[in-house]
Amino acid sequence: MKSLLKNLGLLLIIIAAVILIAIFFTGSAAINDNSVLGGTILLMVVGLILHIVLNKKFDE
Repeated sequence: MKSLLKNLGLLLIIIAAVILIAIFFTGSAAINDNSVLGGTILLMVVGLILHIVLNKKFDE
């Protein structure tokens, strides 16, 4: 469980990237939707912050 929590930020970043890649390759109209793009960038930023904070916490 500690390993999963330590990698939670990285998983969020990967999920956001997969969402963007899937939207691009399916040719969906959601690629022009600002809420989808904003949601994925928010997911990436939260994932990055979590990755930094949790890795500092578990390294101590």
